[in-house]
Amino acid sequence: MSSGIIQEIEKEKIIVIVRGADSDHIIPLAEAMYKGGIRFLEITYDQSGKTSDAETAGMIRALAAEFGGKLCVGAGTVLTEKQVELTHASGGEFIISPDVNEEVIRMTKKLRMISVPGAMTPTEIAKAHRCGADFVKIFPASTLGPAYIKAVSAPLSGIKLLAVGGIDENNMNDFLRAGVCGFGVGSNIVNKKMIRNNDWDGIERLAMKFREELFRTDPAAAVRQINSENKEQDKK
Repeated sequence: MSSGIIQEIEKEKIIVIVRGADSDHIIPLAEAMYKGGIRFLEITYDQSGKTSDAETAGMIRALAAEFGGKLCVGAGTVLTEKQVELTHASGGEFIISPDVNEEVIRMTKKLRMISVPGAMTPTEIAKAHRCGADFVKIFPASTLGPAYIKAVSAPLSGIKLLAVGGIDENNMNDFLRAGVCGFGVGSNIVNKKMIRNNDWDGIERLAMKFREELFRTDPAAAVRQINSENKEQDKK
């Protein structure tokens, strides 16, 4: 099953990072992003303590129940083995962390979930890969830039990299050319003002704009593909 998710991440390329959303908005938010072509959602744990781990796990559980087979849901900002176990018990399928934590990576793989630790230097990237990571998140990508990632990925070409931090529709293809195989995108799709205003059509348009950028030479093809995928998923 995990190999299938890896292939889907490489195909879809965009994981949307949902940070700070509440349980009242999480379902319509996910529905809007699904309609816009998004297939991977990362629900982040709140390390400040404002939102408890149990509440975050509850949102993951609700999304897995509502969108199972349509959206792949996982957790972000995962710092402990306990959070990995909680995510797994809630139906999450991947774990994204801000750092290279061997215990977190190994627990993730023990539970047969996809592991995506965060790294910046070649040493960190290689260590994450040796520990069993399926992808390595390069953060902060926009600060480091495509040239840095191109230089780093040359000697580490066997490691799957995701660019996270400051990714927008204007720089995605620059990072793809530099060697990443996907992205984490946060507030450029998860617009807090739109969420407060229940502007789900606006969220859908933002999501679709990113998908269209992956088909820049033929944006209409992206819209057709999203509509086709939605119809196929809705049949399941």
